[in-house]
Amino acid sequence: MKATWRWFGPRDLAKIDDMMQAGVEGVVSALHHIPNGAVWTTDEIAKREAEIARRSDGSPSGLAWDVVESLPVSEDIKKQKGDWRTHIANYKTSLENLAAAGIEIICYNFMPVLDWTRTDLAWRVASGATCMRFDIVDFAVFDIHLLERPGAATDFAADTVAEAKIRFAAMTERRKTEIVQNITAGLPGATEVLTLSGVREHLAQYDHISADRLRANFIAFLEEVVPVAERLGMRLCCHPDDPPFPLLGLPRVMSTEADYQAVLSAVDSPANGATLCAGSLGARPDNDLVGMMERLGPKVHFLHLRNVKRDSSAIAGSFYEDEHLAGDTDMVALIAAVVREEARRRAEGRADHQIPMRPDHGQDILDDLGRKAQPGYPTIGRLKGLAELRGVMRAFEHPALGLAATARESEIA
Repeated sequence: MKATWRWFGPRDLAKIDDMMQAGVEGVVSALHHIPNGAVWTTDEIAKREAEIARRSDGSPSGLAWDVVESLPVSEDIKKQKGDWRTHIANYKTSLENLAAAGIEIICYNFMPVLDWTRTDLAWRVASGATCMRFDIVDFAVFDIHLLERPGAATDFAADTVAEAKIRFAAMTERRKTEIVQNITAGLPGATEVLTLSGVREHLAQYDHISADRLRANFIAFLEEVVPVAERLGMRLCCHPDDPPFPLLGLPRVMSTEADYQAVLSAVDSPANGATLCAGSLGARPDNDLVGMMERLGPKVHFLHLRNVKRDSSAIAGSFYEDEHLAGDTDMVALIAAVVREEARRRAEGRADHQIPMRPDHGQDILDDLGRKAQPGYPTIGRLKGLAELRGVMRAFEHPALGLAATARESEIA
């Protein structure tokens, strides 16, 4: 695996020097300041590449922009409304411009209205660290009592609705505001932040879009952009829904292995692949992460390695961001599956045998607690996660263990 690090640009509290000291091998970034649906120009791409290539003293960093996360798919494309055809044309142009800069891997998502969703951005755990959390009762408070979505109560279990009513009655105005801000914040670095009225407007536009319709729109998008990516030698990889179950009555189409199989088979191309996010998929107890890596492996182009701890066995339940080697996903077994897949690719002679991964999210620890970095992206917490993950990787790749070699021999045989 190639160890990478997500960087939000010059305003990120983690600097290029920090990444170099952390020992990363590549950078994951995006042009967050460009509105969704607009073209990423060659000048803007070159500017970001130049920022990554320099240390703070101006000397070469030796790092390169390896993965784009994300080249956003606009709401118009998802709904096939408004300027969606123009946005698809712009997406193709952006792919051309990125390919000209030598960037091959593009991570994106197809979540409607809300991207990743959390009710708490700094929830304290027993160690004193803080992390992000999704609390199903707090989300029910938002949906039923703050957003006041018609029929919202029918989408939750009866005990969740009852508890949400009690919690809302005792909730301070400050906490109500905090929940709204946390849920509507959007992706880290995003330029588009929604208000309650904005969420209601988007929901109204999705009123007649079923999961089948959204999936059809997704496939139509892929039919347009995948041939371009394949011609350019690029690999598109869709990030799963986060959390991987329906919210706000909206359809979700990338939450399970079956969802991925449907989309990958509908547009079958080496350029159409998956971002396997262990944290997003792991928030749902019926997702078999190791099995997904084994079965989807040839089309896994990017890895997010993080862990979550679920409060219950409910499909739509509460969870928090745990330490990378803790939580409900067997991270050691997952990394072993990745190492086997990489060995299989090497035996096939694939140029993309090394899969880039990043230590996704992390708990705020030590000096992180006072830095106020992007939620989920503390410097020290991610450094700790990277160190743990890299230790597991090195062990499996070491000749003394023989896992990689055994996998290669098995494939050759």
